[in-house]
Amino acid sequence: MVFSTDTATVVAARAGDPEAVDRLVAVSLPLVYSIVGRALRGHADVDDVVQDTMLRVLRGLGDLREPASFRAWLAAITVRQVRERSRTRATAPQALPVDEVQDPAADFADVTVARLELTGQRREVAEATRWLDDETRELLSLWWLETSGHLTRDDLVRATGVSRAHTAVRVQRMKKRLDEARTVVRVLGASSSCGGLDDLTARWDGRPDALLRKRVVRHVRGCRDCGSAGSGLVPAERLLAGLALVPVPLALGDEILVDALGGTAPADGVSWASVLAGPDGATRTVGMQGLPGTGTAAGVSTTTKALVAAVTVAVVAGGGTAVAVQRAEPPAPMTTAAQDASTSPAPSLDATEAPAPTGVPKPAPTEAPETPEAPEVVPVPEAEQPPAPPVEAAPAPAPAPAASSAKKGVATWEWSGVTGALDDVGASWYYNWSPSDDTMPAPPGAEFVPMIWGRDAVTDETLAKAASEGEVLLGFNEPDLAEQSGMSVEEALAAWPRLEATGLRLGSPAMAWGADTPGGWLDRFMTGAQEQGMRVDFITLHWYGSDFSPAAVDQFLGYVDAVHARYGLPVWVTEYGLMGFGAERTYPTGPQLTTFIEGTTAGMEQRPFVERYAWFGLPAVDDSVPYGLYTDPTTPTEAGRAYRDAG
Repeated sequence: MVFSTDTATVVAARAGDPEAVDRLVAVSLPLVYSIVGRALRGHADVDDVVQDTMLRVLRGLGDLREPASFRAWLAAITVRQVRERSRTRATAPQALPVDEVQDPAADFADVTVARLELTGQRREVAEATRWLDDETRELLSLWWLETSGHLTRDDLVRATGVSRAHTAVRVQRMKKRLDEARTVVRVLGASSSCGGLDDLTARWDGRPDALLRKRVVRHVRGCRDCGSAGSGLVPAERLLAGLALVPVPLALGDEILVDALGGTAPADGVSWASVLAGPDGATRTVGMQGLPGTGTAAGVSTTTKALVAAVTVAVVAGGGTAVAVQRAEPPAPMTTAAQDASTSPAPSLDATEAPAPTGVPKPAPTEAPETPEAPEVVPVPEAEQPPAPPVEAAPAPAPAPAASSAKKGVATWEWSGVTGALDDVGASWYYNWSPSDDTMPAPPGAEFVPMIWGRDAVTDETLAKAASEGEVLLGFNEPDLAEQSGMSVEEALAAWPRLEATGLRLGSPAMAWGADTPGGWLDRFMTGAQEQGMRVDFITLHWYGSDFSPAAVDQFLGYVDAVHARYGLPVWVTEYGLMGFGAERTYPTGPQLTTFIEGTTAGMEQRPFVERYAWFGLPAVDDSVPYGLYTDPTTPTEAGRAYRDAG
């Protein structure tokens, strides 16, 4: 069953209708149980956290201003309760006894395997969750439900409390660790005569832990006997797609409510509602030591109905005056007086995948680094983003009255077919991450745009060469990644006046990801530029997505919209594409690339603030065959044909 609630049910439940609350609890319980159970790995506290979550949900219904956002709101409350439990245990005066820490009978991997009847690689995925750390399991619990169709990426973003781009990077990192754990499950479950593995696990007590996972993964990579264990892994997205929610155990049934009532059970012929009402007829507010139910609306027990009715009357309808929630104002865009904000479309609510790192030359992108996580605050229902200050921009030249294809370009490294392919694909412009095109001259009608790649390129000679190439200059390449230009915000700001001195129209440093993140690299750079009176004329960004479904189009365009909304400046997308950065690199099919190219180019052509865009990359040779556009000067790939016809 896919989790779904219609807005009418939420509205009626918020108004105190017991039957509506009954239905809401029936569909919410399996989702809450799945998140909590997977995040806590079946710890004995699962029932308590589910109990607290559902009570808070029911108490908060009266304050829910946006019924349509119920699912995201529910997920956010659930994650907050998981984190609250972790904080409480971390600050306890002494550790709990070992036998209270883990309930072997409630191991959630076993529960998932048994109740969803998982076999093969699906079973391996469930068992692999035991090998993940707490933080990774929390994110996995949400991503599992997104992949299986019970949450959306927007729900996941709101539950984690960080930006869409940051969430996407965390998901990529989590998926990599999950695939590593799957490899560990395989190699430890296989009959092997590997002495190195025997030595590694000689003192292992049989309990999965993250440190042993890392050691086994390193061993597998370098071992001839065990090396095949990590091959043939089906992407977890495909394995989890369409899976049902884990059914709520019947053990969370009537006897739990008896405990909540202090051992009071209704006598024969006496209803639960009578017990809950109390001797004076007043409604009793009870704790929820887990809520019974089978996960389907038709299977909700009498106990649940009575409990819902009691809590509804006591909490939802009559529990207090609703609190007015002030909606956060949108961030003030960084804009110039000459720009008309009314032409900018509102940012999409769909999530964006974080761009993957890129480089010079660029035959194959590298995966996102293990960066420290930002402190997470879960917004319920929304987080306020501070406005960013305006940045002075030089007047943009009036757009030429050319066809929309004037926006279309490509990113390319040097290869023998550059000139012919540039001409065939119809690119109006291109760049090669360097200050000149001396080794790859443009065909007639294609503009070359120079770039100052990083700190070593900030020289008089390089800047003079770039200034002689044209009228536009691209800033530093992915300074937010150490394996790219790897510059601090302060270092970039110190060098920026030298780029301004060229007199060229100037694009911001190109972010690998998170260009829309308040307090992120680009946000701090733009704030510093404004404070120091520096000029930035347009925003440059990169984007790579690992969701190969049609939804990737909206994910990409949503990110572009969000960046524009934040700064109010024109946007150049100088690298974008589809590829997955897991334990094994994954790529879309030709038809998937075609769908993505057609949708994204149409979207960017329709957005007046998108001035230029460039596919990564032009050559389809060696490692770039799965995503490049041309195998030789005149032979496009399926993606190349779609891009040639676009714009």
